[in-house]
Amino acid sequence: MMSSTIADDLRLAKETLLKDGVTLVAAKNGKLLFRSKSHGVSDLLTMIHDLGRLTEGASLADSVVGRAAALLCVYSGIVAVYGAKMSEGAASVLKGRDIHFEFGALVPKILNRAKDDICPFDRAVLGIDEPSVALEKLKSIKLG
Repeated sequence: MMSSTIADDLRLAKETLLKDGVTLVAAKNGKLLFRSKSHGVSDLLTMIHDLGRLTEGASLADSVVGRAAALLCVYSGIVAVYGAKMSEGAASVLKGRDIHFEFGALVPKILNRAKDDICPFDRAVLGIDEPSVALEKLKSIKLG
């Protein structure tokens, strides 16, 4: 059962995502911690870099949540996640870590921009279950 504070934070993040034209929102204790309009996992990596441990206990709303994003949420200590589009792999990661999640649409997998293969970030974390290992792998792709 989610606490009312976490439920309120998730609602705030979700409402902000849906009405403000952003792609990622993090909220904690009734305040917005982070907002971004960039696509892919880069906004999550920026949030982790900029906020560090401030994300622990926060709720997050993202336009697309794949397995890579879910592992970064686990790493960040996020306690509740809303994905407008969420992959089954992401849902499995979050469920396995007892992180509350909600979604607008559940899809088998997140596709790349050309829609002809799996998202490159999700491909990079295939077989990786340790969030800190996923973070390092994703950082190397973003920088590479």
